[in-house]
Amino acid sequence: MALTKSNRRATIKKRIRKKITGTADIPRLSVFRSNKEIYAQIINDLDGTTLAAAASLGDKSAHAGNKIEQAAAVGKKIAEAAKSAGVEKVVFDRNGYLYHGRVKALADAARENGLNF
Repeated sequence: MALTKSNRRATIKKRIRKKITGTADIPRLSVFRSNKEIYAQIINDLDGTTLAAAASLGDKSAHAGNKIEQAAAVGKKIAEAAKSAGVEKVVFDRNGYLYHGRVKALADAARENGLNF
C-alpha cells in the first residue's frame, strides 16, 4: 500500500523527533508550513512551553514578496524574538519537511540574524 503525502511526512517527523529534544539551554526551533503560511516556534520540551513564536499569518510586511521571501521574513522575526527571550542556540526541527525552499530560507534567515544551530 502506498503512503499518502501526510503519512510519509508523519513517519519522517517521528524519526526526527526521536533524536531531537528541546531543553532549557538549547530549545527546539520547530517549523510548520501550510500551503499559504509558514510558522516557527522555539520550544522547551522539558517544560512544554513555547519561548518565542513567529508567523507570516497576520503580518502584512511578510506578505510583500513570494513565499520564500515570506519564510525569510519569518526567520528574521523568530531570531529577533529568540534574542529577546534570551535564546542564542537552538536545535532545528524541520518537522518532516525537506530542507529545501521555504524551510531552508527560514533557517538561513534565522542564522543570519544571530541564531546558532
